Order: sequence, then structure tokens, then C-alpha cells
Amino acid sequence: MPDSIKLYSDGACSGNPGKGGWGAVILLHDGSTIELSGAEAMTTNNRMELIAAIEALRYIVNQNIPYSAITLTTDSSYVKNGITQWIHNWKRNQWRTSTKEPVKNQDLWQALDLLNQQLKPQWLWSKGHAGHQWNERCDTLAVQARNAL
Repeated sequence: MPDSIKLYSDGACSGNPGKGGWGAVILLHDGSTIELSGAEAMTTNNRMELIAAIEALRYIVNQNIPYSAITLTTDSSYVKNGITQWIHNWKRNQWRTSTKEPVKNQDLWQALDLLNQQLKPQWLWSKGHAGHQWNERCDTLAVQARNAL
């Protein structure tokens, strides 16, 4: 598709919880590449993985970038399975897990859910640290952001 957008995201944490960073790469249909990153002093790896995906999608919305399709590739099965499978039951159960515990990172899941409903990306999973160019770049961005704290 000529105006499809590809997003890649990754999170990194030193200690869990501990210092964390996130990175995202956006490949636009015009051939340009956008890199995003950020960090938090006390966080978890799962939060960084979620924030990376949220910020990549949020960028598309905030910049009002036109598209015909979006794919978002993450190396986090937590993010991919959460947004494509688990979230339906969490919402049905008032943000409780199957064991009746509150869903961790509910604030981020709710933000991701809204963006997912708005943009309708295709969610893909890629094995982390396996030489995938854009996953590796996201990891580098996340680690650099974390280390800059």
C-alpha cells in the first residue's frame, strides 16, 4: 500500500522496577523515518513496552498523518497479546484479570485501547534481539534514553 505506515516499538529497564526507557521508529509512506524515545526513573519493563507503542500511535494522531493502513511490530508478547486478546475480557470484567486481581498498568492499557480503536493497526510480534533492523534500533533508542537519566 502506498500510504501505509510501519511502526516499531521497544522498552528497556535496568532493574524491574528500575530506570527504564522506550523507543519507537515510524516508517512513513514517503520514505521518511521518525525516531521517538523517552525514559522514566522508576518504572517496569512492561510499562516501557506499553508506552513505546502508545507514543508511536499517538504521534500519528497528533501529527494528523494520513494513512491507509498501519502495522505496529513489538517484541513484547505482553503488549501484542494484551491488546489483541486479553483486553476484551479485562474490559468485560471491569479491569479485573481472570483471578479477579486488578489489571496491572490499567492506565496505559486504556490509553492504548483508545488509540487501537481509533487507528486500527495490525499488531505483529517480532523476536527481540534477533537482528531485526527496526527492533534493534528501537532497543538502542530505549537503552540510550534510559542511560541518559
